[in-house]
Amino acid sequence: MKKLLKQFLERESSSSIVLFAMTVIAIGWMNSPLRYFYEQFVSQFLFVINDGLMAIFFLLVGLELKRGFYEGELSSPAQIILPIVAAIGGMLVPALIYILLNYADPVNLKGWATPVATDIAFALGTLSLFGKRVPSALKLFLLALAIFDDIGAIIIIILFYSTGLSLLYLLLSILFILLLFILNWLAIRSWVPYIALGVLLWTSTLFSGIHPTIAGVVLAFFIPHHVDSAKSTMHSMEKFLQPWVAYFIMPIFALANTGFSLRNLSWDIFSSRIVLGIIFGLFVGKQIGVLGSIWLMIRLRLAKLPEQITWLQLYGVAIICGIGFTMSLFLGTLSFQSNTFYLPQIRFGVLSGSILSGIMGVIILRFAFYSAKHEE
Repeated sequence: MKKLLKQFLERESSSSIVLFAMTVIAIGWMNSPLRYFYEQFVSQFLFVINDGLMAIFFLLVGLELKRGFYEGELSSPAQIILPIVAAIGGMLVPALIYILLNYADPVNLKGWATPVATDIAFALGTLSLFGKRVPSALKLFLLALAIFDDIGAIIIIILFYSTGLSLLYLLLSILFILLLFILNWLAIRSWVPYIALGVLLWTSTLFSGIHPTIAGVVLAFFIPHHVDSAKSTMHSMEKFLQPWVAYFIMPIFALANTGFSLRNLSWDIFSSRIVLGIIFGLFVGKQIGVLGSIWLMIRLRLAKLPEQITWLQLYGVAIICGIGFTMSLFLGTLSFQSNTFYLPQIRFGVLSGSILSGIMGVIILRFAFYSAKHEE
């Protein structure tokens, strides 16, 4: 039994399965006689989950970004140009589609960032369903694209979800960042001072008006890196956080943010411009933005098609980039945190767009790998 559990946890798709299960539980709970307890759970813990635990998620994202730049798929300029442009296109087109559908309503426009994100865990989990048939270059391309997508999401949070800035707390945040820099410069390997300053930075960031999850990303960039993974604080912290984020933080986030009443499923919600903007942004905008950017870069001879990858495989990857799920839910919740009336529409739109992208992506990738196998 322990061996089976270990094998399940080591599979890349397992975290996606857990997230999907928690989504089903959230929707079922919200539509059961125990709905009151779900609403109480959300009202009591939503701040802790969305502002506290998600800071730990962004700490892990920051550590993965740092590792990627130092030693991984982002260490070579030639490797990053195509995924950078694809990520930018994959964010701009969905945002543009949402804006075009909602330009007449200033309140609806607040949700423009919702369809720009890609859920890296779900996207990689979906691709991993095909096992050894997936070329390593395709997996690395998707990983790099998703990482730059995360960078874009972080920039959006900083620029558009910071309100009522406090100079005092901003100065305190800068002080804590300077102290983190000193710790890194002195090559202090112990976790304790970094975590302590990270908590202080999170607190000062919260009161500064900047969204506190950014503190996690900032902290990550000052965690010491060493070429020897056995001596690297960054590697040990990343390894420690990965299972906690994959099997506790993200599932609890999904549980708290995906529940919506099926009684809300009326013609009004299906015809809602917010819902349509998110669905078309994720399902249509992502594939146009990602694949269109790749085609343009190759057409202009600014990049080359990665070896062992076909256009049909890239198209499949472009579609699964539309699985926004947790990141889209996070951005959507930030967009309408002062008006919870719109949250059911956000949740329905994100779930619908993500499911459509996942199903169609699997169909296209299945055909792409089948075709590639028979051409060999």
